[in-house]
Order: sequence, then structure tokens, then C-alpha cells
Amino acid sequence: MRKLLSLTFTILGCAAFCPLPASALGFSAPKPQFAYTDASGKKQSAEVVDKYYPKKITQPVVADSKIDPKLRRAATIAEERARAHSLSKCWHFVKEALVAAGVVKSRPQTPLAKQAGQELVNNYGFKKLPVSDPYQAPVGAVLVYDAKRAAGHVEIRTENGFVSDFRSKTPSRRPLIGVFAKT
Repeated sequence: MRKLLSLTFTILGCAAFCPLPASALGFSAPKPQFAYTDASGKKQSAEVVDKYYPKKITQPVVADSKIDPKLRRAATIAEERARAHSLSKCWHFVKEALVAAGVVKSRPQTPLAKQAGQELVNNYGFKKLPVSDPYQAPVGAVLVYDAKRAAGHVEIRTENGFVSDFRSKTPSRRPLIGVFAKT
């Protein structure tokens, strides 16, 4: 009797602390649908949006033919080498991608990310583009951000978002100094 009682408690304890996921049991909440009738009288439905993504990139980015194609290659290289989270080495990773793609012949020397734009213009033939919205920057463009008492931030525009030492769907929240590219 004691063995049966202890076995019962063991089984109930395991069931209480290790429940099976609802999906394994065949229970899953259906995605909510919004039903409506369109102008032709046909019944339609659409999935209800339950999360808000600010400024999510929803349409493909068109390549700018005036921009040096090596910059697109630099964006791809940076994306391949980027991590999931920041290592606080954005300018280091962007420099390496620019050199690896052949955009610049030698590694830029400025230590701070917020100085990147000025060095790229002065020493490597980049131009500041008349773009103030990071989402409007062409693929491969180098975006430089300011910071009051910090090194700043620099990232490259990609087809899927932005990349430096990490990948992101959204640009930095810091004040944008400028968008730079080689033509």
C-alpha cells in the first residue's frame, strides 16, 4: 500500500511539474481572423495584427545604380560577420567589411564611430547623401550617428535592415549625423 501511495504521488508530482505543451496535446489557439464583405459582395477575411512593429521594413529595397556596387558587397559581408547582439565594436566591424569588399584600400584610422563620416569623405572618396531618414538610405550606405559623451554608432544599410557588429531591423535611435556612400 505504501509503495502504491508513493508511486501515485510521484506520478502526480511529475505531471504537475512537467506538463505537456498544449500544442503536443492538439490544442492550439487559432489565429484570429477579421471577416468582412468586399465591394463585390464576396466574403473575405484577414489575419488580425496582434503586435506592433514600428517602421518595419515591408517592401524590398531598390538598389541605387549610382552607388558603388562594392558597397552592396560590403553590406553582405557585414551581414555575414555580424552577431546577434552588440559587442560595442560597430566601427571595427564596418571598417573590416569596407576593406574586405574593396571599397577602401586601407583601414580607416579614426577611433570613434561618430568620426567615421568625416574620414570617409576626406580620405576615401565618399559623399554625404541628402538623406535624413535611415530607411531611405540606399543599400550599402554607411550611416553615422552621434552621441554626446560616447563613441557614437555606425552601421551599413542592408536589404533586410541595418548591420554593424550586430543585425537589426530598425536603425539606431541616436541622432543621425549623415548617410555616406561612394558613387
